[in-house]
Amino acid sequence: MSPEPAHIPTVEDGIVSALSHWLAAHYGNTRLRSELLGIGTDGLSPDQRSAVEELLGELDVAPEGVRGSLEMHVRETLEAVALG
Repeated sequence: MSPEPAHIPTVEDGIVSALSHWLAAHYGNTRLRSELLGIGTDGLSPDQRSAVEELLGELDVAPEGVRGSLEMHVRETLEAVALG
């Protein structure tokens, strides 16, 4: 029996992971923004890219520690990226 091939993380995987960490309150707004910028949007579909860019715009103006208004945007971005 041959071993399973190793999973190579995708841009989508990285974004979903970062958004999940924010939703679980392991990341703050600044860390999430930094993670998303570091991951980038290369390889995403236009709809996925648009969702990430819209979220980044919201994070640009959101004060650190304010989560309520961002949660909807994070969840929408998560859905757009995860479901393609």
